[in-house]
Amino acid sequence: MNRFGFLKVAAAVPHVRIADCDYNAQHITELIRKGADRGASIILFPELCITSYTCGDLIQQPALLHAAEQALGYILAQTRELPIVAIVGMPVTYGNALYNCAVVFAQGRIHGVVPKTYIPNYSEFYEARCFMSGEEIGLATIRMCGQDTDFGRNMLFNIGGVKFGVEICEDMWVPAAPSLHQAVDGAQILFNLSASPEVLGKHNYLLTLVKSQSARTQSAYIYCSAGYGESSTDLVFGGNGLIVESGRMLRRTERFSTEEQLIVADIDTEKLLNSRRRTTTFAPHRPAERIIVEIPLPENPANVTLDREFNSHPFVPQTPEEMDESGREIINIQTMGLAQRLQHTDCKKVVIGVSGGLDSTLALLIAVRTFDRLGLDRKGIIGVTMPGFGTSNRTYRNSIALMRCLGITSREISIRKACEQHFADIGLNPEEQSSAYENAQARERTQILMDIANMEHGMVLGTGDLSELALGWATYNGDQMSMYGLNASLPKTLIQVLLRWMAQVCQDDAIREILLDVVATPISPELLPSGEEGGIAQHTEKLVGPYELHDFFLYHFIQNGYSPAKILFAAETAFDGRYDRATILRWMRVFFQRFFSQQFKRSAMPDGPKVGIISLSPRGDWRMPSDATATLWLREIDLLIQEK
Repeated sequence: MNRFGFLKVAAAVPHVRIADCDYNAQHITELIRKGADRGASIILFPELCITSYTCGDLIQQPALLHAAEQALGYILAQTRELPIVAIVGMPVTYGNALYNCAVVFAQGRIHGVVPKTYIPNYSEFYEARCFMSGEEIGLATIRMCGQDTDFGRNMLFNIGGVKFGVEICEDMWVPAAPSLHQAVDGAQILFNLSASPEVLGKHNYLLTLVKSQSARTQSAYIYCSAGYGESSTDLVFGGNGLIVESGRMLRRTERFSTEEQLIVADIDTEKLLNSRRRTTTFAPHRPAERIIVEIPLPENPANVTLDREFNSHPFVPQTPEEMDESGREIINIQTMGLAQRLQHTDCKKVVIGVSGGLDSTLALLIAVRTFDRLGLDRKGIIGVTMPGFGTSNRTYRNSIALMRCLGITSREISIRKACEQHFADIGLNPEEQSSAYENAQARERTQILMDIANMEHGMVLGTGDLSELALGWATYNGDQMSMYGLNASLPKTLIQVLLRWMAQVCQDDAIREILLDVVATPISPELLPSGEEGGIAQHTEKLVGPYELHDFFLYHFIQNGYSPAKILFAAETAFDGRYDRATILRWMRVFFQRFFSQQFKRSAMPDGPKVGIISLSPRGDWRMPSDATATLWLREIDLLIQEK
């Protein structure tokens, strides 16, 4: 396991021959070697892989049972020097009964034998003909391959501080799966040895089951099922191997392959632990009478690469299908939130400052959708464009054109004269173009919107987004304030993609063209005077850094509890070839400094609907004192900068 809590695991589907334990042991051994060469700390094999699953009544033959134990002894001897834990399936005799078991071993030592709890005896399964359930065996001692070892279902295993549990095939398919209890008792990784035949439609159900088990237990779930070589007399085994973390697929084998398969992935055990800590309903329980089996294992020198991808845009759906589903859901959540607020206040008018930028465009589109759903006249939406010293021709044209196309009430009010008078009143030299010069414009616009709302008995809709809230990139009592903040939990990277998607599905050619141009426009507050040709003078991402980096920092800091060092590690992987280490650290320092120092703006933020998985609402997801210090995080970043 590396210093950031990543534990490399593997699932292997070997070729098997029915009842040929020597052949099977050789192939299992070779795959264990390959897993160790890939840097895996734990490798999982299918159910009854030493004998093969489809032996039928042969599984009860003493000769086969003896051969299976000898084969295990061979595997133990051949892998004695390898720094890897292996989990294999085989029949095991205990007392007067036969059990379908998982054997956990490392470096020649058997650390435990776990019997299958639920024995299927329906449809194509008739395991009860041969095997007993391990339900009644909490913990016992068994002798195998000349070693005394623990035997029973009440075991968890500990490797490097990470606990894992083991269950077998049918155990996962029942309502009270052993893995549920293992997870509650501390197992972060769950392994399932399986021999599940392929049936039309079953695979999708299996995927749902494995993802669900991983998600609800906030664990990594590694599943490995029998494949090529099992008998096809009545059934076909497709060789399913799945590595899932928190409901997300990390790796999977190719189904129906005639080749042996090995998949490897790194599990983020720190993230899993942090997720459980934050979910307070996960912790309270009465621990079962379990023993924790410690497995000492030296660090694998082959574990030098990370078998895991980091999404550079973690808030953004990754496929067109996901975007279609997420896009509709986002719009519906925002629409329902605004509809409820309007009906509760008996408000028939809203006021929006329309700048021609991303955020105000989305807020305007949501307002239109809400009014249509409530059967209200679109003229009750008052869009106000307020050109100032830095307004560009491009954003001005887009704001005017969009309001016209949507059929709302459109107003244009220049803030130039009001601001010039205000500068004179307070003695501000406009040539200095200080922060007061910029913020006065934002507050003037907010005052205009608030006063119009007062006149019209309407509601000012805020347009600021999650990224701006995290950075405090808003003027206090200016654009920071509204009567309802529609975009408060949507990050900038998602809004860009969402508007592009809305343009693609839009039936109006004129609106589509405007939306695409809004998405293509550089992000800017437009508070400093524009150039002679009316171009944009300020570029936000040159001032505070790329939003894709800040959204990445925000996601892993809040959602996963990553330290700056771990965020850097993830960012260097995700943005390889796009941002170097120095650039990432430069903007990471800006992020943490601003995130802490600007909390006072979030403490006074208006209501707004939670849409995504992260919200910074002081009444909901994020409670933080405004005078909290960033020293701990900035110190770590400074040390990382010094390391170079």
